[in-house]
Amino acid sequence: MPQFEFRGTSRTGQPVAGVRVAANRDALDALLRREMITPTRIVEKGREIAIPKPKVGGRVGSKDLAIFTRQFSVMIDAGLPLVQCLEILSSQQENKVFARVLSGVRSSVESGSTLANALRQYPKVFDGLYTNMVEAGETGGILDTILQRLAAYIEKAVKLKRAVKSAMIYPVSVLSIAAGVITLLLWKVVPIFATLFAGMGVQLPLPTRIVIGLSRFVGTFALPAIVVLILLGFGVKWYYGTPDGRMMIDSLMLKLVIIGPLLRKIAVARFTRTLGTLVTSGVPMLEAMDITARTAGNAVVEKAILSVRKAIEAGRTIVDPLRETGVFPNMVVQMIGVGEQTGALDAMLQKVADFYEDEVDVAVGDLLTAMEPLIILLLGIVVGGVVISMYMPLFSLYGQLAKG
Repeated sequence: MPQFEFRGTSRTGQPVAGVRVAANRDALDALLRREMITPTRIVEKGREIAIPKPKVGGRVGSKDLAIFTRQFSVMIDAGLPLVQCLEILSSQQENKVFARVLSGVRSSVESGSTLANALRQYPKVFDGLYTNMVEAGETGGILDTILQRLAAYIEKAVKLKRAVKSAMIYPVSVLSIAAGVITLLLWKVVPIFATLFAGMGVQLPLPTRIVIGLSRFVGTFALPAIVVLILLGFGVKWYYGTPDGRMMIDSLMLKLVIIGPLLRKIAVARFTRTLGTLVTSGVPMLEAMDITARTAGNAVVEKAILSVRKAIEAGRTIVDPLRETGVFPNMVVQMIGVGEQTGALDAMLQKVADFYEDEVDVAVGDLLTAMEPLIILLLGIVVGGVVISMYMPLFSLYGQLAKG
């Protein structure tokens, strides 16, 4: 019988390797399933065998994931078998991509894999936080409770993301429309007035000369300017994809006058909510800190969390390293310290997250309320200034004609 060398992951996600004797590949798969091993590499007598990897095209939104998790928890709580739950949920899923993912998860579970390892095959849909919490739920026999916590966590994360989008979409969209209107005025309307003034031989006021100069610039360099802006945008995006660029841009964002405090509150809310959910679900602290760092969404916060994790691994408490980072407010550090001393760290983290999520809602509302009149005032000044500067020579001409 042929010998197969393999590498893979165990039920707990740990890497394993070894040699097995089996009649063929199907027999080897059955053997590894009984041992709850998911293979990642197989070699038969010097010939490597390709392991088919699940492929998922498209994307699965957080809203779909939250609904699935909530329904899954209800079914598990009602006592339905795991495979039947996945079959029902995949058949009624409107998102075709997600339906294929759930069918793949069901097949893996049906073949003997744990739910956590089956979910790990689709890292773009189920991240490390999701799979580690599911694994903790399977190990502790509280999968339904863990799924309920996961659903609540995802729903709150969606709410937080929606608040951030609402804070950014309104001013960006209004300013974009305003820039388009002003560009159209400079490109099409102002040249008509410029031709009229040139034929009249009128001495133009300074504001009018400035606007006509801007109009000529737009007419001459509009296309090159657009190309430069597009290239600049791609350049910034590429630079942000590098570690140094991400660190520098995220650091600058936190230092902005108005947006910075809001982004810091969002980072604190995400950190405390994620860590609190993981600790409550029984995930070990060091692993929870790793996952929290990866989902921080800001390079500065991620670096701070990893430094705290390193300090905890060295035997220190969480409070002093948190304070030393200088990223988290003193109130957050003190509340976490109280939670650690009283043995209620998970509950304290959830309370801090609730507080800061409310703070984000209030800050976003205040920001939108303050920005609306400022944007309207700015648009009025710019558009009104362009219009008035075009009519100023006409007013001067009418005045001269009235005197004559």
